Amino acid sequence: MKNTFPYFVRGKVVKGFGRGSKSLGIPTANYEQSVVDQLPDTLNKGIYYGFAQVEQSPVHECCLSIGWNPYFGNQVKSMETHIIHNFSDDFYGSILKVCLIGYIRDEMNFTSIDELKSAIHRDIQFTKEELSKPEVSKLSRHPFFTDSSNSNGVHDGTNGKTDL
Repeated sequence: MKNTFPYFVRGKVVKGFGRGSKSLGIPTANYEQSVVDQLPDTLNKGIYYGFAQVEQSPVHECCLSIGWNPYFGNQVKSMETHIIHNFSDDFYGSILKVCLIGYIRDEMNFTSIDELKSAIHRDIQFTKEELSKPEVSKLSRHPFFTDSSNSNGVHDGTNGKTDL
């Protein structure tokens, strides 16, 4: 089944495995497991790109991983979002909104941490190129980012609210 983009995900940021910043030098924000568990089965495991917002901050580009991170052998599915912005402080406990716009690649295993880092940097570059396209960048202004709803979870863009 083909994915229907965009997907909208909203939830609280929690501490993850601590590898993004420490091992990779690429910090990620992680959702509570209850939010990850709501991701549809039709959403392939892999790497995606989109936009993200922490609380009421500006909307930023992001790329993210959904799956088990085979290099690290995770036992639990996760959604780890790398927001392409330098934050001065961590934001655990904050509400993170993510608009998934497209798919980059399948999740895969790597033979070394350097190979993994290189792939992530290519994913970030791809993300920047895709999100700079005018027909895609308009989603950074989607009403989802100004909605003050308190409902956490996932929904797709089939409800007609994706047009600006």
